[in-house]
This record gives sequence, C-alpha cells and structure tokens, in this order.
Amino acid sequence: MKTKKQKVFLFLKICGILILLGVALVFAFRNTLLEKVIHRIDAKMERDYQCRLNIAKAEFHGLTNLEFQRITLVPKDADTLVRIDELKTSVSFWKLLVGDIQLGKLEINKGYVQLVKTKNGNNFDAFLRSKKEKSVNSEVNYAKLLNRISSNLMDLVPTDMHVKGFAFKIDDKGNKVIFDFNQLALADKKLNTLIQVTSDGFSQQWAINGFADPRDRKADLAFFNPKSDTIRIPYLDKKFNLKAGFKSIHFNLENLSMDSGELHIDGYSSIQNLMVNHPKIASKDVVIQNARFDYRWIVGPRFMALDSTSIVQLNSIKCQPYISYTNEKDKVYAFKLTIPKMKANDFITSLPTGLFRHFEGMEAQGNFSYALNFEYNDHKPNDIIFDSRLKPEGLKIIKYGEADLNKINGEFTYRAIDKGVAQRPIVVGNANYNYTPLSAISPYLRKCVLTSEDPSFFEHRGFINSAFKQSIVKNIKTKKFTRGASTISMQLVKNVFLTREKTLSRKLEEILLVYILENNRISSKERMLEVYFNIIEWGPNIYGIGEASRFYFNKMPQDLNVNQCLFLASIIPKPKGFMSRLENTEKLKPYAQQQNDFLMRLMFKRNLITVSDTIGNFALDISGPARMYLKQKPIAVQNDSLSVDDFDF
Repeated sequence: MKTKKQKVFLFLKICGILILLGVALVFAFRNTLLEKVIHRIDAKMERDYQCRLNIAKAEFHGLTNLEFQRITLVPKDADTLVRIDELKTSVSFWKLLVGDIQLGKLEINKGYVQLVKTKNGNNFDAFLRSKKEKSVNSEVNYAKLLNRISSNLMDLVPTDMHVKGFAFKIDDKGNKVIFDFNQLALADKKLNTLIQVTSDGFSQQWAINGFADPRDRKADLAFFNPKSDTIRIPYLDKKFNLKAGFKSIHFNLENLSMDSGELHIDGYSSIQNLMVNHPKIASKDVVIQNARFDYRWIVGPRFMALDSTSIVQLNSIKCQPYISYTNEKDKVYAFKLTIPKMKANDFITSLPTGLFRHFEGMEAQGNFSYALNFEYNDHKPNDIIFDSRLKPEGLKIIKYGEADLNKINGEFTYRAIDKGVAQRPIVVGNANYNYTPLSAISPYLRKCVLTSEDPSFFEHRGFINSAFKQSIVKNIKTKKFTRGASTISMQLVKNVFLTREKTLSRKLEEILLVYILENNRISSKERMLEVYFNIIEWGPNIYGIGEASRFYFNKMPQDLNVNQCLFLASIIPKPKGFMSRLENTEKLKPYAQQQNDFLMRLMFKRNLITVSDTIGNFALDISGPARMYLKQKPIAVQNDSLSVDDFDF
C-alpha cells in the first residue's frame, strides 16, 4: 500500500501536470482568447458608450507580451476619440491568472486622444454620464473605494514606458490646444517628459522630470519650462477669461497606503511665481512668489479629512488648515484654520502682489495670531459654528499704503463710482454747504437707518459673527450667494477707501481694512456714522443727507419726522429706484408700507421711539424736486448704495 506521504506527492504531481496543461492550453489559444476579450470590450463600448472599438491587429508575443496596431475608438456620429498606430505592452502573467492587470512595460508610437466639442455636442459625453447605483441604500466605504481606484490606476502605469509622437488635443468650439508628447520615458523609476504645447498664437515647451515608482506608490516630480521661461496655461484664457502661469511646480508623494482601515496620503507640493489674472479676482495680475502645501490626507470608511498637521505656506505666512467631511447619520462639513503667532509686518509683505494693492507700502509693528472654526451640519443648519478670532500683541500700523485710514478724521473729497465712472466730487467737511454734522441730523433718521442696516453698529468691531452665520446658512440653503453680512463699517471702507468692483481682491482688502480701522480705534463710531450719512447715495445723483432731505422734502435734516425718516431708510438698498415704492407723491405701495410698519413696530419694541414721537407725524409728502421723477416709469436698478446687500430687519 502507498504511504500517506506518497499520496500527497502523487496529488501534487497531478496538480502540477494540470497547471502546466492549463498554461500550455492558454499559451496555445492565447490569441483566440485575446480576440474574444477584445470582442467583449467592443460590445461593452457599443452598448454602454455608443462607441466602436477597432483594432487592426492584436497578438501575443510569447506569454506576456502584447502588440496592437491601429487602435481607434470612435463615438457614434462624432469625431474619433482615441487613435494609436502602434502599441506594445506586457502584463504580469501570474496576476493575469487571478484577473489583475498590471502593466510591466509600454511602448506607444504615434497617436492621439482628442476631446472635441461643437455646437451639436461632443465626442466624450457618454463617458461622463453617471450610472445608476445598483443599491440606493448601499453605503460606500470611501477608504476602500479610493484605495481600489488608486491601486488600479497605479497598476496601469507601467514601470518601463516609452511614448513617441503621441498627442492630447482639445477643440472646444474652435478653442484649440495640442499637447504633443515629443518624449515620455519611464525607466529605472526615472521619468523624463518633453511636451510641445501649441494653441492659437502660442507655442511653448514643458518638461516633467523626476522620480516615479508606481508600484511603491511614490513620486517626486518637477514641472518646468526647459528654457527657464514662465509656463503659460493655454485654453483657460479664452474659455474662462483666466490668464495663469507659473515658474515651476514640485510635486512629492511620500505615502499612499492603507493602515487600520484608513487610507493615508502624505506628501507636499510647491509652486514658484504663480500668476493669475481674472476680472473677478483683481484688476491687476496677482502674483504669489512662493507657496507650499505639506498635506496629510486621511480617508476613512465614512469620512475624509485634511489633518491639522498639514501646513500651507504663502511666502512668510504659515498656517495650519483642517478640513473634514463626515457622512454618517448627518453630513457634517468642518473647516479650521490656525495662523500661529507671527510678525504683523511679515504678514503684510507676504500678501500676494496685486491682490492687496491698497496695502502696498504699508508697515506695521507687533505680532498677531489667528484662529477660525467653522462647522456645518446639513440636518441642523441653524446650529452652525462660526468663530473667527484674531489675537493682536502690540499691533499698530506705523505707515499706511494707498488706503490712508486717517483721512476719515479730517476734511476730504469723496467721489462715488457708478458703473466704473467717477461721479462729481463731494467734499466731506464744512466747505460743503450740504455737509451735515451728526448732531444736526434728526435722531429719528439715525435710529431708523441703524435699525434697518446695522443695529449693533456701536457695539461691534466691524463684523457681526451672528450675521455671518445667518448669511452662510441662507447661501448654503439656496446654493448661491443671496445674502451678505456687510456692516456700516464695511460699506464705509469699501466706498471711501476702495472701489465698488465686485472682485475677491476688493472683498479681502475690505475685511482687513475694517479690522484695522475698528480695532486700532483710528476713528470714533460717531465720526464714522457722520461720514456715512454725508456720502451715502440717496437717489439719482443725490449724495448725503443734506441733499436728500431737500430733494425729497424741502427740509433740513434735523427737521425730518418719523415717516420721512422711515422712507429714507427704506430706499438705501436701491436709492435710484425709490419711485417703485410710491403710488403717488403721498402714498406708499402696500409692500413698502408693510416694510415701514414693521420697522416702526421694531423700533417701538426696542424702545427707540415712543408714542409721543409720532405726534405730528403727518402722511408722507414728496414735496421736493423728487416729485418730477414720480411721473417717469420706474426702472430696475442694481444696489449701488452704501448699505448692506439685502434689506434685512
């Protein structure tokens, strides 16, 4: 009888023979199997993406080497999406046996991928359509999903790659760009790439060189211009009116791995001399000399987060951001930003050139630190957390730039900007006949305007956290910017020291200047309110309360009654459209009367006025030059006033 050991050896021999026989059969019929695989892929492309895949020649060389010739992928009734004249590659045989495709080497000679968009459609739309989930209630494990995607992508990147004469083309309704890969080689974990970029009236060479190890998931790459020129970004200028460029980019991926069910992505990126130009950003080129991002991403089963140990550096400014998204019972979005203690002057000199042009030349002394905490739960929107804290230490402005905040305390000339055109000069001071000191303005008007525009003006320091919270909640709910959180201080700074241009630059400058104005006590609240009343637009070419009180009522500002003050406060958001609130010279339209009644009740509730204040409060009578406008058809106007963005009580 055969021993147990002999039986085991016999079993192993049989298994070995079967495996060898299987390998032999696969080897013998490998080209037939390849044809069937291609046929299945072609059928899937036609069924799912309405595309035809054609391969003129496909065959094995040996057990793992593959050669393809004249590959084309053509969407139905559209331009060719992919064409490759010759492609040679190899696959790992053992991984192939378990259904895992891992490319070992890749050679591509001549070909292109082109994205074409015309007025009739595009040739890539079918690949962008989202597929219906198999199970609506199934929960996606973010960590496993991203790890699987990254693993598959890394496996498709060969360890030995040579590409010649291959191009990536974009044709967006005549906006054409060609990225021609004159050289793309990856050998011994060293990547060398030379790209000729061509667009309308534009031609430039780009290079991407460095270390790349797709199997170990690591990379250290430099992106630059071989001639040491600034890299210009094509396509964006014509598509989005965005001009952009940079000197070089350095990208480093140190770690991409799973650990205890979480995906960790670590590394850093840096960029030199980044330039952007867009009308919505600033009126000039915005330049950042040096920026670096040390990132530590953590992805769990139901959350994604940028760890707080990450560092963003902008010239000399270093900050620690924290970003997270959690999707368990509720969707929770969180953002935290910390700027450790730094010199105030280093902060000013590190601001991007062109983005803070009113700060150029400004000097400061002292230090400061900053912390921002934001959290939003989509099922509990009213419980939003928004906490912004700046901690100064001996902070003082010793020299101003273009925006000299001290001028608000003396006589100066103000010129409003309407649709980019400077209006007539208004002297803010006694040299102006219509200039009205705060003491000569009806107290009812002060109460009406503050109640409707900025009730806590005398208590806050330029910003109202509660208003920011309400603004954020409303904008998130409506999925658009429908409400601002401006204060009188912010509107004053915008109009006196800045412009009305709707740019990111102007808004950022406004925030910083308001903080300096309010927290350095450069001017008293009373003086700020006095300037506000004397420059605010109150009608067509009507500036300041002195002009407004005569224009509407033929009165001095101190003689205005409650009804007249309610009317003047109500038209601040849209002063040029005051006619739309009136049916005639003595009667408000129902919606306007309701707003005024609500404002009056609110002032009664807050004990700002009493019943005795309404004695002699006659019906509204537009008796001044404004009467002639009531005969004209009201026109739709934008909010050009010095006020909050919405008429909120």
